[in-house]
Amino acid sequence: MRILAAVVDEYIVTGEPVGSKAIMKYVGASSATIRNEMAELEKQGYLEQPHTSAGRVPTYNGYRLYVDRLLKTDPLSDEEKKLLDEMIPKDEYSEEGIVRSATNALAELTRSATFVSSESPKFSVISKVEVIPTGKRMYVLLLIASNGKIKNRTCRLEIDLTQEHLDYFSRFMRENLEGVPIDLLSDEMLSKLEAALGTYLLTLSPLVRGIFDMTREITKHEVDMAGVGNLLSCREMDQGEIISFLDHREGLKNLLDSSFSGIHVLFSEEDDDFIIGNSSIISSEFSKNGRVAGHLGLIGPMRIDYKKVIPYVEYFAGKISEMLSETEPELDNSKESEDE
Repeated sequence: MRILAAVVDEYIVTGEPVGSKAIMKYVGASSATIRNEMAELEKQGYLEQPHTSAGRVPTYNGYRLYVDRLLKTDPLSDEEKKLLDEMIPKDEYSEEGIVRSATNALAELTRSATFVSSESPKFSVISKVEVIPTGKRMYVLLLIASNGKIKNRTCRLEIDLTQEHLDYFSRFMRENLEGVPIDLLSDEMLSKLEAALGTYLLTLSPLVRGIFDMTREITKHEVDMAGVGNLLSCREMDQGEIISFLDHREGLKNLLDSSFSGIHVLFSEEDDDFIIGNSSIISSEFSKNGRVAGHLGLIGPMRIDYKKVIPYVEYFAGKISEMLSETEPELDNSKESEDE
């Protein structure tokens, strides 16, 4: 086990096949003993020899055993934590801004491609719905969810709404949608609400449909990335596979759907859906007020420095959880506009 750990550590640093002499500085044994043990590790499938005269490199099974049983990471010092905290602006209050800052910082520190995958708000309810006149037959719909998500959309109607229309719509929304879990909003419910509009159907149904469209946007499982250039410049992974992955990055969410706590390391060999060979994904969930809000992680070569990057992923995931649970997002920082 000590020899396997030493081979992995040395290979991560040098990127070259590791010989017995290089391992002597890690393990108090003779070169001959180390060679015999390395040969046995090769027989068991944990090491492989690229060339007959070369040293050995870890296989996927070697990395898996290393990560699961041999890896020991050092806790971050107070000084390191202070530096990491400074990479997330103290005046950042929006949920999106906090997560974006942490993702960018993680990419900068690890020189890897980083990602954040937002969790569908299974427990979120509609907190507030408003309609705001902005011009002739133009109205802005505003939707606020209990998870802090805020959406707005511009709607063009066939007629100008009277104050009676606006008052009725606001009351209708309070009575029928506010407090309703977002994941319960279905096409069937939309049809029932439109029928309940009665004489206001033709006038107000476009606004009701706009609200439902925005709730569907909120429930989308989004994947955003930073440091994509780091991924493209990595020579240890196939460029074509990287580009194909970037074109279909939404598939990453399927790899993160399995429930887990703490750090999760996934190798490309373990999932046929992940198309970048010789790669690894390191991720951790983050939460908001005790409920899972998403996953933060990075994608890099299998020969990534796990000892170095895992503490960063852990710390930033914890920091996001702390900030999301303490901070309410501000309206102006979170609006997303879309013309309809």
